Amino acid sequence: MSWVLDSSLALAWALPDEHSDDADHVLDHISTEDGFWVPALWWYEISNALLMAQQRKRIKEADRLRLIELYGLLPLQTDTPSHPDTIRRFQEIALTYSLSAYDASYLELALRKGLGLATFDRRLQEAAEKVGLNTI
Repeated sequence: MSWVLDSSLALAWALPDEHSDDADHVLDHISTEDGFWVPALWWYEISNALLMAQQRKRIKEADRLRLIELYGLLPLQTDTPSHPDTIRRFQEIALTYSLSAYDASYLELALRKGLGLATFDRRLQEAAEKVGLNTI
């Protein structure tokens, strides 16, 4: 089964101080046939988080560069819908579940594709469960 991958879970694979056995378990059980879907926003979030981690001395430059390569090896498919209806859906979901529009993009993608949501964000996880999505 494919999943929508939130940056919170993906960063737990990369940042030593956010390591999680649960995150490792998810990674261990995803095949290249299953893989992950991510909204285009995911790449910006990962990029910013890695830059901030380096600037705050949580990782070194070499770590950041290697992590970019490793994320590129993940079985990811990037969703890039660009239509005014997309913005309306993000906003509707955000208002309904008290989420940011950014987090709503993950939930919207999971709903539209009929996929589960892989996240460590508690509020996003609760919203996904309210609409009947599987979460990890």
